[in-house]
Amino acid sequence: MFIAMNRFQVKKGSEHDFEQVWLTRDTHLDQVPGFVEFHLVKGPEAEDHTLYASHTVWRDRDAFEAWTKSEAFRKAHARAGSESTGSLYLAHPKFEGFEVRQTVKPQRAA
Repeated sequence: MFIAMNRFQVKKGSEHDFEQVWLTRDTHLDQVPGFVEFHLVKGPEAEDHTLYASHTVWRDRDAFEAWTKSEAFRKAHARAGSESTGSLYLAHPKFEGFEVRQTVKPQRAA
């Protein structure tokens, strides 16, 4: 499994607009082989920003990399970095990719 994360420092007061961009966009992820799940998470607040992260789980790194080269990726990111969305951030999003080494799930009662 591979987890791809982008961290966003969203300017104070822009949280609602940032969330609306994500909640109203068509991700096209359901069309992509190897996609497992997506989460948009809100983190701690600092003096000048609120931390958010997009958290996408993939079958493996190859599936993620294929997504980044796909037409679905281009469609999903068509508005990224536009003047309207770029003004929501303090800095460019920071990408972090992780190879999963351990997964623990709750045991189910028999």
